[in-house]
Amino acid sequence: MGQRFSFGFTDRFISEISGIPLRELHFNGKAVVEAYEKLKEYAERLKIKSPPPRLAGFTYTHISALGANVEFPENSEPKPYPLISSPEEIEKLKEPEDYLSAPIIKKKLEALKYIKEKFPSAPDFIGHLMEGPVTTAMLLLGEEFLILPFENPDKAHKLLEFCVKSSLNYARQIKKYFNQPLIANGFPDDFAGMFNPEIFEKFVFPYWERIYKGLSSKERSLHSELLRVEHLPFLERLKIKYFDPGVDQYLKPEDLQKYCPCKFQLRITQWQIHSLSSDRLISLYENLSKFNPYVISFSLDRTEDLPKIEKLLEFATTFSNRVG
Repeated sequence: MGQRFSFGFTDRFISEISGIPLRELHFNGKAVVEAYEKLKEYAERLKIKSPPPRLAGFTYTHISALGANVEFPENSEPKPYPLISSPEEIEKLKEPEDYLSAPIIKKKLEALKYIKEKFPSAPDFIGHLMEGPVTTAMLLLGEEFLILPFENPDKAHKLLEFCVKSSLNYARQIKKYFNQPLIANGFPDDFAGMFNPEIFEKFVFPYWERIYKGLSSKERSLHSELLRVEHLPFLERLKIKYFDPGVDQYLKPEDLQKYCPCKFQLRITQWQIHSLSSDRLISLYENLSKFNPYVISFSLDRTEDLPKIEKLLEFATTFSNRVG
């Protein structure tokens, strides 16, 4: 069968072609609609369906709802700040009665309301549902969390328990707002791979399992960028069906083909698109397909790469239709 692929436009690209700052794409519904109207020209040129308007990608919805401060620079990625400054403050962490009353969440919901009025088919999206428990713990406490399982295991467990409970409760509230059941297949947890298998067994595995159960995941999926080969057996134990290693520096395609117990995704990265010629990108795509990923993903991040993406998309489309 042919090779499946996934393609999309980055928020940075949408900002560039529309002249609208990234920050506006997080909070200004009218600006989002205008930006996506401009995007139609590029989708038509690439001979693909133009996506419906959507707020910029945002991974910090849950911690924002908890009260964490997130800075939104005009033209760069949002920057979160820890909610607590020491392990002693873990005891003070409390869930809000209304997760959706946090200022960032309210602004995003208001922007989404405008988008939905103009485009009822637009996705019910203000950002990712949640980060995984280890990443959330890192976001709430900072890098000190990485040594907490060694220095104070009880506090590490307490923080992880709070992360799981609060993330599921936030997810439940936002899904209820959209009149949807709490069902999701996966989550990202990029920092989980920082722990060796022995620590992973105690401080990652059980909390991932609790989240999958809490989300009523049907076909479990995972995005995690720092896993090593020795972590891959946990995917089988967790019954994960789809694994996205992102731009994992430790897992090569041949490692995934040999050791990954589930279907895996491969990517053509932004820096590869920026630095390689069209011909080399096509060769790279062909080579990645030899490792049998369930999908190869790539995206358009800047206008100067448009000619390369045209050729790569044309090849990927033809390649996907091959049989045998």
